[in-house]
Amino acid sequence: MDRHLVSSDLATSVAEIVSDLKHLEGPLLPILHAVQAAFGHIPNEAVPMVALGLNLSRAEVHGVVTFYHDYRSHPAGRHVLKLCRAEACQAMGGDRLCDRAKRRLGIDFHQTSADGEVTLEPVFCLGLCSTAPAAMLDGAVHGRLDAHGLDTLLAEVGA
Repeated sequence: MDRHLVSSDLATSVAEIVSDLKHLEGPLLPILHAVQAAFGHIPNEAVPMVALGLNLSRAEVHGVVTFYHDYRSHPAGRHVLKLCRAEACQAMGGDRLCDRAKRRLGIDFHQTSADGEVTLEPVFCLGLCSTAPAAMLDGAVHGRLDAHGLDTLLAEVGA
């Protein structure tokens, strides 16, 4: 779906998503994933629509959106770089990589570079502990990352 739908299209799309998925057991997470896939984020206007469709309070839906790190309340950049913050990655130099990425991009976690190219996100385990530190760029995982490797990844996305 187009990420720049007008408000009436948003309402129609969210209603269709809720209708298609509300029959699932525990439908809230799949619905939120589908909304984010459709719009690139969970628009604030979608929260009351999802709540109404599932007979939940807005606070319950908002709480889930803000609790899980993968949900965004604003659109991401063209590329998403996730840096692992788990203990194994930190022990192997992950903090230095995070600092380097923040400096190179001029942003902090949960922010997008000024040119809209890269969103930087923390992630709390990529399952690559034996090849720490690890990162994920646009869904592709990278282990044994060092400063040179990080620079290479950033260069690939024009940062």
